[in-house]
Amino acid sequence: MCLITFAYKTHPDYPFVLAANRDEFHKRPAKPVHLWDSEPPIIAGKDLKAGGTWMGLNAKGHIAALTNYRKLSEFKENAPSRGEIVTRFLQSYDNISAILEQIRQTADLYNGFNLIAGSIDDLYYITNKKDEIQSVEPGYHTVSNAFLNTPWPKSEWARNQLQSTMKNGVPDEEEIFRFLLDTRRYPMEKLPETGLPEDLEKAVSSVFIQTENYGTRCSSVIYMDTNGEITFVERSFKPGTKEIETEERHKIVL
Repeated sequence: MCLITFAYKTHPDYPFVLAANRDEFHKRPAKPVHLWDSEPPIIAGKDLKAGGTWMGLNAKGHIAALTNYRKLSEFKENAPSRGEIVTRFLQSYDNISAILEQIRQTADLYNGFNLIAGSIDDLYYITNKKDEIQSVEPGYHTVSNAFLNTPWPKSEWARNQLQSTMKNGVPDEEEIFRFLLDTRRYPMEKLPETGLPEDLEKAVSSVFIQTENYGTRCSSVIYMDTNGEITFVERSFKPGTKEIETEERHKIVL
């Protein structure tokens, strides 16, 4: 994932609502969100190159979602895939704090990442750029390719859009998917320096990214109500376009 915005314990009927875009090279094979034939089973998309995932749920209602932390000068050529971090969390039925501590202890093996993981009662943020496990406070949050709630232009805009959609009470899937399609790019004076050339830094500054070889591959919406029903909807796009290729919908009840 390259952009996640979520509402945590801000609404009496929907304590968790998340909207996200996954950005990746078009040629990297992936399978849309599905029920994995694994033990324990999880609901997630799958990176068919390395075998991990970027976001998913398990039967206990635990959620995990990951973005890359972008600083090209610190890139490790032979690091393991960060997608295995999400899979590891979701396929462990250990105490949440225990599995997150295990992830923290091995975090330096990977290239930079941000991880949102936990349950509706215990939600946490981890990055391997800081040696800590941070409890997520109630509120509206966002994470792209920097730390949680770093005010990048697209992150701030997406958070405001999510907050606006929640004013009517019930999460409006179509409205959320609509703002996840925003392709506006921001000027360099408003953007970070992450090691990318200026033209590419501008290209990836939009919520929905479109370039020849890289871009937004899917958009996802996850929300939980107070009855314990979790809905996970994902739309995958034809490479380089906003044309929907597949839509998958899954529900679990805790």
